[in-house]
Amino acid sequence: MQTVLTYRGRAIQPADVTFIRTLIEAQPEASRRRLSIELCKAWGWVQPNGALRDAICRGLLLALHRGGHIELPAPKITKRVGAWLRHAPAPITLDTTPIESSLSELGPVALRQVRRTCEEALVNSLIAHHHYLGYRQPVGEHLKYLVTAGSRPIGCFLWSSAPRHLAPRDVFLGWSPAARKRNIGLVAYQTRFLILPWVRVPHLASHLLARMSAQLSVDWQQVYAHPIYFTETFVDPERNRGTCYRAANWTPLGLTQGRGKADQTHQQNRSLKLLFGYPLVRDFRRRLCTVD
Repeated sequence: MQTVLTYRGRAIQPADVTFIRTLIEAQPEASRRRLSIELCKAWGWVQPNGALRDAICRGLLLALHRGGHIELPAPKITKRVGAWLRHAPAPITLDTTPIESSLSELGPVALRQVRRTCEEALVNSLIAHHHYLGYRQPVGEHLKYLVTAGSRPIGCFLWSSAPRHLAPRDVFLGWSPAARKRNIGLVAYQTRFLILPWVRVPHLASHLLARMSAQLSVDWQQVYAHPIYFTETFVDPERNRGTCYRAANWTPLGLTQGRGKADQTHQQNRSLKLLFGYPLVRDFRRRLCTVD
C-alpha cells in the first residue's frame, strides 16, 4: 500500500487520511488542537507515561494540510495564558558578584530537576539571556535542571527527546532502522548547558556533566515512565573544542551534515556540528539495538 507521508516514524496510509478527513467533517467547529486530541485518542497515540502525543499529532496534521491531503480549520486566535504563553522569558534580577574559586572551595552544589515547578521560569530566563543560542520551548519529552551553589544559581541544563536521524550516532550504536524506530525514546539530547558568565570555577563543567549522568535516567523514569540509556549533544567546533565533554569522557562521534532536521533539499544549509555521545549503562548497545 502506498504511504502518503512518514512523520516521526509513523507511516500514514490513504486509509488514515480518509479517517482524518471524516474526523474533521464530523467536528466542523473543533480547533486544530481538539482534532489532534481526538485523533490521538482514536489511534491510542500516547507517551509511555500515558499522556497524549497531541503536540506531535498537531505537527502531523499540519504536514498533511500543507501537502494538500486534508483541509484543516483556520487557526483560532485566542489569548493564551500560563503554560501556553510563548513570549520570550523575562529577565530575572540576580546577584552577579563574580564567583571565582576552586571546585573544592565552591561548597555543596545542588542539581535540581525543575520542570513543572516554580523554578522553571528561572531556568528559562537564564537560558534566554545568558546562553548564546537563547531559549526555545522544547517539544516532546524534556527536562530542565537548575544548578546552585548555596543559594545562588550558577548554571542549568535542558534535555529533550533525541533527533530521529543522526548518522554519526546511528553508526556508533550499530542501529538498524527498526531498532532506531523502537528505541529512539531511550536516548536524550542535551539542548543547552549553561554556566553563568560570572562563575569561573575550573573543572566545574566536567564535574556537572558527571553528576548529570548519574541523575538523568532516574528523573526521566519518574516523569516519563521509562529510562534513558544514552545521551548526546552538539558542539560548534567554530566556537570551542568541547573540552568539558572530553574531560567528562564523552565520545566525539563525528560531524553532522549541516542540513537540520527539517531539511528538504539535501544540501548543507548551516554550519557543521560535532556530535558527542555518552552512555549511561554499560550494555547500552544491547539495550538500544533490541527490536523484539
